[in-house]
Amino acid sequence: MAFRCQRDSYAREFATTVVSCRPAELQTEGSNGKKEVLSGFQVVLEDTLLFPEGGGQPDDHGTIDGVPVLRVTRRGAQADHFTQTPLTPGREVQVRVDWERRFDHMQQHSGQHLITAVADHLFGLKTTSWELGRLRSVIELDSPSVTTEQVAAIEQSVNEKIRDRLPVNVRELSLDDPEVEQVRGRGLPDDHAGPIRVVTIKSVDSNMCCGTHVSNLSDLQVIKILGTEKGKKNKTNLIFLAGNRVLKWMERSHGTEKALTSLLKCGAEDHVEAVKKLQNSTKLLQKNNLNLLRDLAVHVAHSLRNSPDWGGVVALHRKEGDSEFMNIIANEIGSEETLLFLTVGDEKGAGLFLLAGPAEAVETLGPRLGLDCKCRVAALPPPPDWP
Repeated sequence: MAFRCQRDSYAREFATTVVSCRPAELQTEGSNGKKEVLSGFQVVLEDTLLFPEGGGQPDDHGTIDGVPVLRVTRRGAQADHFTQTPLTPGREVQVRVDWERRFDHMQQHSGQHLITAVADHLFGLKTTSWELGRLRSVIELDSPSVTTEQVAAIEQSVNEKIRDRLPVNVRELSLDDPEVEQVRGRGLPDDHAGPIRVVTIKSVDSNMCCGTHVSNLSDLQVIKILGTEKGKKNKTNLIFLAGNRVLKWMERSHGTEKALTSLLKCGAEDHVEAVKKLQNSTKLLQKNNLNLLRDLAVHVAHSLRNSPDWGGVVALHRKEGDSEFMNIIANEIGSEETLLFLTVGDEKGAGLFLLAGPAEAVETLGPRLGLDCKCRVAALPPPPDWP
């Protein structure tokens, strides 16, 4: 039996009855990126408006009588709803779906069906898997490469079909229906029970699918293919956006464009050239700075050798510098009689240090600083009492 969310993807709320409620745990990812285990309840309803994750589509968000549903998963012919508040079996409840999330998933999923069908029809590019991501969606194509011209042709064709307002309908077929053999699909779950659900885009595609879909391609609004990336096992990932995601992407891009126009003091058409000029200027400045730093290192080395305090132990810290700066000083001094301890870096951050000099002194002090050789540049974290 199909769930209410599958029979009517546009329904936003409906009433049903709680069948069971049992204690359960949910493993989730916290705000710090670490996994957390939440204690709560697994609630089963007579029917559900909330789509359980499956077929590459994430689950819906929503509420049951105002109680937030944190996860929805399918178990055979039923859906499990994880909540942190218990619900009484036999009680009639009102289920509401997070419509913005639901409609977004409908647009992306129907968009994937359309792109998959067109890519196959135009170029024989078969879809092997897909992912509905939080910001973008990815279709894995069974091809080592997809040309820019092919991507443009696919994008043009799918948007023409959206403008043609082609209807999308959902049917249920029995397992022994001969038509099942003509339907595209990647197999059924091991625990599948009941009829097979088929989503058809008129004159374009028929595909086995459990997800929520638009009823007409016009609801997709527009599809933008952002490009391709190298996939796993000699395959290609095609990245796309559909519907409202395209509008949000354009809004972000326009905001970035405005910010760059303000920073670079030029129009959007000149942004690339302006950045190239800045990069070239930065490279030249870095080169000049490196030459000056080398000259300074030689000067510092000579000053140290000519100092009346020369000998024994010499310690030097410089905020501006790098490993080459310290190595030049050590090589210019070239003394086996004086112990050198050089450090570079921001006093309030991490830095580098170099210890060089008499072998016996380096061998004694080196291990205390994390060194195990005569002369080495190493990372130096700032001590707690470093001002």
